[in-house]
Amino acid sequence: MEVVTFGHLQHNQVAHVALYSPVNNASDIRNRIVAAARANGHEGEKERDEMNFAFVDATLITSRLHLETAIYQAILMESQGSLRTKTVHSEILWALNPTNNITEAIRRYGISDKTTSVFVVHISDAGLSSSAVQEKLTRVVDGTLLPLTSLQNFTDWTRIKKYHRLDQEKALIATKDDLSNQHAAINNIVVSSVAMKSVMG
Repeated sequence: MEVVTFGHLQHNQVAHVALYSPVNNASDIRNRIVAAARANGHEGEKERDEMNFAFVDATLITSRLHLETAIYQAILMESQGSLRTKTVHSEILWALNPTNNITEAIRRYGISDKTTSVFVVHISDAGLSSSAVQEKLTRVVDGTLLPLTSLQNFTDWTRIKKYHRLDQEKALIATKDDLSNQHAAINNIVVSSVAMKSVMG
């Protein structure tokens, strides 16, 4: 797990980010998220707190910068009282999706029964320790914790191109015979898309 800080933001929030692959209980996690959203009373509040993370399909993330840009946008929107979704964590999924459809964002970028690699993000005040977040995660995720640099092993470039409708993008056509440069071009496009979404959305 790593802690991502955003020093240029005035408020004192950080992101705890962990990458798991394989994840052995994706279906259970999804079911708990759904149940927590519907539960009432004290037990409902307790379960929502327990599941208070962003679960992001790692195969749709092109780079660390891609994910960090979405996290930054979500924290910024929360600080301005401008969230499009119910929580700062679901806002990360919304920021990643190229359209403004919240349901689509959760379906595409959130955890599903078939998810095998997932980023788990927890936004908190800087005073919360990584060990406390990690302890909470061990009660939720059954999987192998990997360094964030392992992302390059999971990215599904074909699906990312499909979701962002990049098949006719000139930069990609020009680099079709050089995958490394094509991936760099895709990364530039999707990072820019996330960075501009709060302005254009």
